[in-house]
Amino acid sequence: MNDPRKSLAALADRGTFAIRSKKRCGAAIMLSLWALFLLSAMVISWALDIDTRLTNSGSANRTLEAEAMACSGAEIAMHPLVKPGSSLLHGTFAANQSFEARITGEGGRLNLNWLTQMPETQHLERIELLRKYLEVKGVDLNERDHMIDCLLDWVDPDNLVRLNGAEEEPGYKPANKPLGSLEELKRVRGWTDFTSTPDWDADLTLVSAGQKIDIRWASRDVLLALPGMTEGLADRVLTIRRGPDGIDGTEDDGIKTLVEFWVALGIRPDQNPALASLVGDTDPVVRIVSIGKSGSVTRTVRMVVSGKYQNAIQLKFWKEF
Repeated sequence: MNDPRKSLAALADRGTFAIRSKKRCGAAIMLSLWALFLLSAMVISWALDIDTRLTNSGSANRTLEAEAMACSGAEIAMHPLVKPGSSLLHGTFAANQSFEARITGEGGRLNLNWLTQMPETQHLERIELLRKYLEVKGVDLNERDHMIDCLLDWVDPDNLVRLNGAEEEPGYKPANKPLGSLEELKRVRGWTDFTSTPDWDADLTLVSAGQKIDIRWASRDVLLALPGMTEGLADRVLTIRRGPDGIDGTEDDGIKTLVEFWVALGIRPDQNPALASLVGDTDPVVRIVSIGKSGSVTRTVRMVVSGKYQNAIQLKFWKEF
């Protein structure tokens, strides 16, 4: 006969073995699940990294394409035969790529170095032109005086302080020479608020020929700053100048010369000598702004050149943003 105690011991051993086997199986399953979790996390991380790289690569490609579009528009605009308003200044391509370029005369803007040419006592009409322009832009009287005197102190060669100006002092040092860039204006005392507004430099330049205001391109605000100019006269000049197509610089323009400008005003130059000393019609410098797009990405090229229509182009300014 079998010993009951031995049978019980054998059963106990088998039970213990079964329990241990189950524990080992459970541990193996847990390890497998943990390994699967880690592998999944690694795959997800890898996929996210690849997606980020693809996104960055796609964005970089779009930026490069937008830059190429902007440069293409600028190259076309520089051709001597391409005039403002030409259909060649607009182009659309596949994959949501396009460019749009615009040509304007730089001489219609206020050349700050020309306006502040020394000695200013011989060119008071130029200073008054700048003063009137600031008034048109909404700058009050006291602030205008402060801005202009500080600008004159900045560009003159001495350290004599004007009534409302500022020369060298702790934390402030004027250049005592003509402006090297429009951005420098941000460093001139009194000009911070003005240069913080959108498109503050739209009517300003340093790279026109600096030989009077070119009436073929002056904006409404610049026209209003001229001596004797009223809103009615400025609007009349703009309407006649732009012609039926409403675009400056095209064939249907009604004002292409100073003679036509005076006819539009209805007076003779000798009836407003202050105005006659400030206006001209021959500035050869033009500004080209070309906007390139690729998808939702936009890049802009701004350049100023002279000699465009004489096929003797000279680059005066270039900015890409």
